[in-house]
Amino acid sequence: MHLREDATIELSQEQRAELEKVARSRRTPQAVAQRARIVLMTADGMLPGTIGEQLGVSQPTIRKWRARYAEQGLPGLRSEPRPGRPRTLDDQRVADLLNQALQTRPAKQTHWSVRSFAAEANISKDMAHRLFRATSIAPHRSRSFKLSNDPAFVEKVRDITGLYLNPPDHALVLCVDEKSQIQALERTQPVLPMGFGYVEGVTHDYVRHGTTTLFAALDVANGQVISRVRAQHRHQEFLDFLRQIDKQTPPELELHLIVDNYVTHKHAKVKAWLARNPRFHLHFTPTYSSWLNQVERWFALIT
Repeated sequence: MHLREDATIELSQEQRAELEKVARSRRTPQAVAQRARIVLMTADGMLPGTIGEQLGVSQPTIRKWRARYAEQGLPGLRSEPRPGRPRTLDDQRVADLLNQALQTRPAKQTHWSVRSFAAEANISKDMAHRLFRATSIAPHRSRSFKLSNDPAFVEKVRDITGLYLNPPDHALVLCVDEKSQIQALERTQPVLPMGFGYVEGVTHDYVRHGTTTLFAALDVANGQVISRVRAQHRHQEFLDFLRQIDKQTPPELELHLIVDNYVTHKHAKVKAWLARNPRFHLHFTPTYSSWLNQVERWFALIT
């Protein structure tokens, strides 16, 4: 059926209710919902120009879906099957392949590769690659994790995130931690500078000069860092760093320090010093949750 540009569509009460449901439903693809609105607005007597202005679509598009609805009804608003080669794997075969990829391992390898899975499943390498890519399966990758077993996990998370989002008045929030085991390395020969056509040159070997520890206190409000380098990270060095923080921060401000559960932070002498310096308040991250401490992000950047 061919409809003129100014033609209208008459809808029964049942057809209108069906189209309105499709247009309002959150589960309906946006393209289909828009097509349903085109039909409804046409049935309300609106011209293609007005419909196009309100919906942001062209007049040929309006005429196309109006005619499709007149010929096929609501099913006509669904997209037509795309032309091309038909599928070689049905839904059940795809589901079986996915279960095989996720729940099994190759006999002599730690994980599937595209080639090994293709050979085992008797499909082409390209088919295995498309299957892995379409479902975001990456057998060669892994991600480490550690769940916290801290019984006060929720309370500590609320405490620390509260300091980030709504810090106390007349106070400074500092994220404090130590980055230990930093290797002090020296190349055996001088670095060759970068030039036209070649990159900077460094020797593959080096001389070890032991390790060092970087103490850092990150001000989450402005990104400034108070830092100090020490050969060790015992409670003596931590106390020395606390004294440095005391000197480098305004004396009228309360100091809220976010630290992890390293034993140095809970040493008896540290507790005694904190008792004598009441403007210091320590907030401990939950067990296995040092990622809550924003200074870890700074350590990652400089690494």
